[in-house]
Amino acid sequence: MSDRKKEQAVERALTEGYEKYYRLAYSYVHNEADALDIVQEAAYKAILKSDSLKEPQYVETWVYRIVVNEACSFLRNRKESADVEEIQAASEDIYENIDLKRAIENLDPKDRAIVVLRFFEDRQLEEIAKILDENLNTVKSRLYRVMKKLRLNLEGSTG
Repeated sequence: MSDRKKEQAVERALTEGYEKYYRLAYSYVHNEADALDIVQEAAYKAILKSDSLKEPQYVETWVYRIVVNEACSFLRNRKESADVEEIQAASEDIYENIDLKRAIENLDPKDRAIVVLRFFEDRQLEEIAKILDENLNTVKSRLYRVMKKLRLNLEGSTG
C-alpha cells in the first residue's frame, strides 16, 4: 500500500472514530479540554507517521495505541505540574454509577485502559492486546484480576 493510501486510511479512521478516541482519552484525564488536546496530538502523530503503518487493516487499533500513548504521556507530564485534587475537581460524571466511576478512576492506568476498552468501547480482547502492546493471556489475566478487584471494591462500598 502506498504512503498516500496509508495516510488516507489513517485520516478516515480518525474521522470515523473520533468520538471513540475522545472517550478513551477522557477516561484517562477526566477533562474535556485535555482529552481534546490528547486526541488532536494523537491525530497529528498518526498522520505524520502514517507511512510506518505496517498493516492497514489494523489502522483503528494503531490509532488507539497512539491515543493511549499520548494519554499516558500527558499524565506523566501532568503529574509533575498538577495535583490530584485539581484533576478530580475537573472530572465530569460520564458513568452512571458513581461508585463504579470512582473504582475505575483508582485503577492503574493500564488496568483502566483494559476496562474502558472492553466495556465502554466494546473492544475484543485480541484488539485490546494489540492496542496495549501486551500478550493476549496477559490482558485476559489482568482483566480477570481487575474485575475481581472492582467487584470487591463495589461490594465494600455498598455493603
